[in-house]
Amino acid sequence: MEKTVGTSQAEGIVEKITYEEFLQKYTDVRAEWVDGEVKVLMTASDKHQDLADWLTAILRMFVESFNLGWIRSAPFNMQLPHLERGREPDILFVSKERLQIVQTTHLSDAADLVIEIVSPESVGRDRGDKFVEYEAAGVREYWLIDPDREQAEFYQLADTGRYRLAMLDAEGLFHSLVLPDFWLKVDWLWQDPLPKVLNVVRELGLLE
Repeated sequence: MEKTVGTSQAEGIVEKITYEEFLQKYTDVRAEWVDGEVKVLMTASDKHQDLADWLTAILRMFVESFNLGWIRSAPFNMQLPHLERGREPDILFVSKERLQIVQTTHLSDAADLVIEIVSPESVGRDRGDKFVEYEAAGVREYWLIDPDREQAEFYQLADTGRYRLAMLDAEGLFHSLVLPDFWLKVDWLWQDPLPKVLNVVRELGLLE
């Protein structure tokens, strides 16, 4: 569940703030800015955070090994200036060619890759509003991972400006276009416990 703050119960009015005010007041808080309103997000579950940390660790090692750019896990806000949105994805990646959008407190534009790990309270937002927004903002790759349903969807932006669902190969691997030569065995995501990070990066060829 998300909670809108700044609401006057007496008058039913939501006080709107600018994005700059939002950044000043909600630093290091899991919150989003939507049409001038602040939406405070629920704290992630242990299962959600474990998967987010696992993915971040693997992706960070891959990105750093090949000097591909910048990666960050939540909380770190991504501004979508033309949509009047400030979203808080679970994981963000920006290619080194676009590092100018990385600011001290936020991204000033859409990331190249966004990963959302679906939870029961976020499923409608992740599959609905955010899907449309990320597509419109030009996020080149959107990974939508639902550990409860054991379902992963990988969307890649086509030349038409619309998302297309990327197919897994015959071995159940997803191959990223934004991260060249990166692949992910989808079954890893549902293992309990998750595979050891060092074992995964060895399979990816990052360690001998």
